[in-house]
This record gives sequence, C-alpha cells and structure tokens, in this order.
Amino acid sequence: MPSVLVSGASRGIGRGLVARFARAGWTVLACAREPGAIDLEGSGIERFALDVTDPESVARLARALSGRPLDVLINNAGVYGPRETRLGAIDYDAFRAVLETNTLGPVRLTEALLANLRAGERKTVVTLSSIMGSIALATSPGGLLYRTSKAAVNMAMRSIAAELAAEGFTVVVVHPGWVRTDMGGPGATLSVAESAEHLFRLIDRLRPSANGRFFAHDGRELPW
Repeated sequence: MPSVLVSGASRGIGRGLVARFARAGWTVLACAREPGAIDLEGSGIERFALDVTDPESVARLARALSGRPLDVLINNAGVYGPRETRLGAIDYDAFRAVLETNTLGPVRLTEALLANLRAGERKTVVTLSSIMGSIALATSPGGLLYRTSKAAVNMAMRSIAAELAAEGFTVVVVHPGWVRTDMGGPGATLSVAESAEHLFRLIDRLRPSANGRFFAHDGRELPW
C-alpha cells in the first residue's frame, strides 16, 4: 500500500487525515511534537516526534526514515498567531514564529525528505495552505501574519514544483475549507472528518498534471 507522512498529526485536520488515510489502508507516518498525543489506533499508523521549526528535529526524522520510500508528504503543521494585529502594534517575534512554522517548516521538511519522496512511486507533496494566502482574493483587512505566511509558502511550493517537475513530482497547495478546529472556531462550516474526506479524495487522485497548482478541498482551482 502507499505511504503518507502527515505533520501536525496530533489534533485537528492532521489527526483527521491520519485517521482517514489509515482507514483506506495506507501506511501512515504520523508526526507531532508529542507523538504520544496521537490518540489513534491502527496497524498502519507509525508515530514520530517532529517539530518543523527545529532543524535538528527534522534532521532526526530524516535519519530515522533514511532509505525508506515515501509516496506522499502532507505539510499540515501550522499556526495562526496573534489574531488582533494592526499597523503600529505588530509583534515581530510572533511574526517570525508564524513564518517559521507555516513557511519555513514545510520547505524544511520537504527538503529533508526529498530522497524518500524520490524513491516513492507517487512523488507527491501537499502543503495545507489557506484561501487567505491568495493575493488575488485578499480584499479585506485582518490576518496579516497568517496571510503573509500562507502567501509565502504558496510561492515556495510553486517554485519547488517547477524545480521538481522534470522528475515527475506533483507539488500542490490546498485550502482545507473553513474547519471546526481550535484555529477555525466552532462556527466553521466543515467538521474535521468532512475536510479530511475531501482532502483524502483530492490527494488520492493527484497526478503530475496537477503539479504547481492551488486547490480548494473540493477540487476547485484557486487563484494565486
């Protein structure tokens, strides 16, 4: 069966993705800062410690997986940061922390696991972004830190997609929908299970023709 690695797997969408891929029979490498917090059962689930903001943590994971093929990498770990941010009162330490997790983290993990992905059959990298990272759709104020980090990771992944295209890779970014998580809040339109189901179906049918594109959870293509 194919294999998938999910970062930020202990809660929210990441946890939902682990459960959905495991139910489909995939081998799931579930990664979190506290792997013991991944409270899911399944013979195909393997737990690994990972902090995407810590280069040594990423390097340890890469060493643990050395020589092991990987079909799909899902860069899910992410943070929102301070919600009330306005010009004149920007917390730049918080800004750096958001960028470290949401932008540098996915790039760092993709680079570290590139040999594994090259050895896999699907050669697929999926990064959970957000519709809030679309520059074309950014017409209202708010979310400066989060929006910036997602727009930046979109560009990073599109650049990586272009670099790896000749090797048959499929590198995409996806908007998971507005989901009822700690980040999305109780008023969001989708449950974790619903978002994970949509994402699973989208990811499972990805092929190299999708390389470098930006999708919503339901398969719609989004403007950059």
